[in-house]
Parts: sequence; structure tokens; C-alpha cells
Amino acid sequence: MSTITKKMDTQEAVHDFLPLEGTDYVEFYVGNAKQAAHYYMSAFGFQALAYAGPETGLKDRASYVVRQHKLTFVLTTPLHPGNDMADHIYKHGDGVKALSLRVKDAESAWKETTSRGAKSYMKPQRLKDDNGEVVISGIHTYGDTVHLFIERQNYKGAFMPGYRAWGNPLFCPADTGLLYVDHCVGNVGWNQMNPWVKFYEDVMGFKNILSFDDEDISTEYSALMSKVMSSGNGFVKFPINEPAEGKKKSQVEEYLEFYRGEGVQHVALATSDIVTTVRALMSRGVEFLKVPTTYYDDLLDRVGHIDEDLAPLKELGILVDRDNEGYLLQLFSKPVEDRPTLFFEIIQRKGAKSFGKGNFKALFEAIEREQEARGNL
Repeated sequence: MSTITKKMDTQEAVHDFLPLEGTDYVEFYVGNAKQAAHYYMSAFGFQALAYAGPETGLKDRASYVVRQHKLTFVLTTPLHPGNDMADHIYKHGDGVKALSLRVKDAESAWKETTSRGAKSYMKPQRLKDDNGEVVISGIHTYGDTVHLFIERQNYKGAFMPGYRAWGNPLFCPADTGLLYVDHCVGNVGWNQMNPWVKFYEDVMGFKNILSFDDEDISTEYSALMSKVMSSGNGFVKFPINEPAEGKKKSQVEEYLEFYRGEGVQHVALATSDIVTTVRALMSRGVEFLKVPTTYYDDLLDRVGHIDEDLAPLKELGILVDRDNEGYLLQLFSKPVEDRPTLFFEIIQRKGAKSFGKGNFKALFEAIEREQEARGNL
């Protein structure tokens, strides 16, 4: 390595005051955590991992932790009304509360972000049991969503102190090939995208690596704008959407109306074999958006050579897009709640670092067909 390269790497390390190791877990506040855990195990192929509740000394809630490869979901339900958890569910329905990020030093992460203007959600706490120690802290972000900083290199237990191992040896659904969180998308209100971009730049040291305006993301009826924020090392990416003017109501407006505010629109889950993963998910009842089959008529002319056979992509409705570094395959679920709010993206990257710009029009037209069926377009 040259002296110049070493110097640049050293400077980059100095500037990255919040080195993130990736997504530790996503926590959902839900109306019935036991049933939600069963859904993500049965439909998405997660395995039971840990539990916390009255039996473990936690009197105000029950939390079930499920995992698939490096992907961890926590489903939490309050046991009583009249508290922040219960109010969150009453207002938003089931939704994402915490995007938890793994760090080497949770106290430093909290100090660095709060000193730069973040509103504290949780001062650093040290949780200990016989398996070691986890340090956790947190800050507020858009809406009622929070970022937790999780330091767990000194912990050997199932999940963290306060939880016990949980599972049923007779119920172990096979996984569906979901590997880790690729990115999480937030929907914010009118004219709020740029303020939140600035928040991630100033408070967390993120960079705006891609921007899409209403010319990029529009149909005959609706439009939105989006900017993709990335951590210094690229391990964590948060696209941020806001509505744009259109003839009718955009998907972001519908989300904001039914979620009653800003929040996480979707979580993108990575796979190394999207055809196998989507087949497994569909066989378990997960519903996906479908684009017209004409999308595939000139697909190879648009994206060039791909390794996959076109027939199964067309059969399953999987979308393909290319950038300068390769291509990606993606498919979006329908909302997984009764409110048209949270959904999931399944994504396989074959070198591409982008987010499927070439698919936006076809995708959003498919979303609009769903909106129209709900009477919300």
C-alpha cells in the first residue's frame, strides 16, 4: 500500500466518528408479539432465538427475538395501556420502533451524536448477566423512530441480558435464504427530506450517495423524491423519501396518512438466490406486488446480459436493474399490516450498488394499482 493511500485511509478513519458495524436488529412494536413472531417464523423462515417478559423479570412488556442468518427481528408488545409502547401501536399500528446499529463503543456513539445535536433517547446503559455485558444507548430520528447503538462484543448469551433462550424443537421452519438488512427506507413529511439528510450528515457523519427527484420517481398520477444516506464505511444505508406534487395521492402520502406520521416504510432483506427465496416466501403466503408481463419483453435490451433465466423472473415478477458496477434483482411485498404502511423488499445484488432506479416507474404503477383498490389513490 502506498504512503498516499495509507494517509487517505487514516484520514477517513479519523473522520468516521461513528464507525458502524451494520444493523444489529430491527425492533417492531406490535399488538401481539407472540403471534407476530409466529408469522415471521412461519412465513419468512426466521428461527426462535430469545424471549423477555414477566418470566424473566420484565413486567411491562413481552419481547420475542427471531433470527435468520445475520438478520434479527425483535417483536415487542406492551402488557398494559397508558405507556409509550401502547401509544405507539394505537397511533401507528404495528411498525418499526428501533433501527439498532452495532458499534464497538455505545457510550462514544451516544456522546458523538448527542454532542452534534441528536436528541437523546437512552443514555448509555450497561446490562450484565452470567454471559457477559451489553452496552446500549440511543437517539431519536424521524417520527417516533429511534436508533439504538448496541455494543455486544463482550457478550456470549442468546441475545442480551434480560432475555432467555427461547424456541420449540418441534417447530423449526426452514429458512428462506434471507441474510441481512441491505437498507431501511424512511418516509418523512412534505419538505422534510433535506432537513433529515442534514441530520444524518451532521449528527451521524453519513453521506448522500444517491438522489432521485420527482422526474426520476413519478408516474402519470403521483411522484416522490428520495435521497440515499450511507454511513462512512457503507455498512448502513438509509434512503429517505418525501412526497412530491402529483395529480393524485402518492404512496408516501398514503403511508403518512395511515401511519399517522413519519416512519420506516420498508426494510430491504438481502438474499444470494432471489428466485429460491421468493418461491419459498410465496409458498408460505407472503404476497408481492406484480408488474405487467410486458415489463419483460425488452428487459435484456434494457439491462444487458444477466446470469439468471428470464422465465422464472417473469413467473415470479422479479425486477432487474443495472448500474455501472453490476446489476440487482428485487421484489417488493405488499404491506404486511392491515394498514398500508410497512412492507419488505427482497434484494439480490450482483455487483450493483444502486437501488433500482430503472424499475421505479413499473414498481410505482404497481403500487398505485393497489392504492386504487384500497380507494386511496
